[in-house]
Amino acid sequence: MNWPPGYAHVPLGEVGSTLDEAARRFGEMSGPTWITATRQTAARGRRGRAWANPEGNFAATLVLPRVAPEAAPLRSFVAALALFDAFAALTGRAESFALKWPNDVLLNGGKVAGILLEGRPAGGRLSGLAIGIGVNLAEAPAADEVEPGALRPVSLAGETGLTVPPGDFLEALAPAYAHWEAQFADLGFAPIRTAWLARAARLGETVTARLTSSEITGVMREVDEAGQLVLSTPHGLHRIAAGDIFF
Repeated sequence: MNWPPGYAHVPLGEVGSTLDEAARRFGEMSGPTWITATRQTAARGRRGRAWANPEGNFAATLVLPRVAPEAAPLRSFVAALALFDAFAALTGRAESFALKWPNDVLLNGGKVAGILLEGRPAGGRLSGLAIGIGVNLAEAPAADEVEPGALRPVSLAGETGLTVPPGDFLEALAPAYAHWEAQFADLGFAPIRTAWLARAARLGETVTARLTSSEITGVMREVDEAGQLVLSTPHGLHRIAAGDIFF
């Protein structure tokens, strides 16, 4: 197995959530650690939404015990690139995948994977980061199980006919993440941003950003140096730090 040096792995059976396990075990971790589970019974996505995770799908949280607060949100792009590379390596179909701001991976236009970042506080400030990753390897939720207007959920097996066990997916994902994390550590966000934009979904097209209490529709121009989405509208450029994007 091509396991990256310096990364630990804690494999678990059925858990409520790997993110919850990361919070519970955070004090025990001295270096980056993957926590995986065969099944989650209380998985969650952004804004506390439920995330379906039947057995055969991939459920993991990568814990980074020491993270600079200003760099923490940018790890979503690092994780997205790692997921893209893992999918491409396992399928040989890089052209079928795309990255959706801020934290999804698309396969044939449908959502196949999601990323959720949760900070780990210590002493009143951000100390570490948990990167939750869910991948529909075997099954996807039904369309009526997702938010109205959201992209259709898809599975790797359903779209490609390939059966990839979660363990095999981790073997592809862990070294891919380590590669992009090393790039981020050595060179900063610039090469991550460039690589992410090269794989971005709907760049140059009109999208709608749904914020907490408003919506903004405009042309997706780029992601800036802070990881914000930049939309061009008749009223000028809008930079969005957090929100949901609809096509």
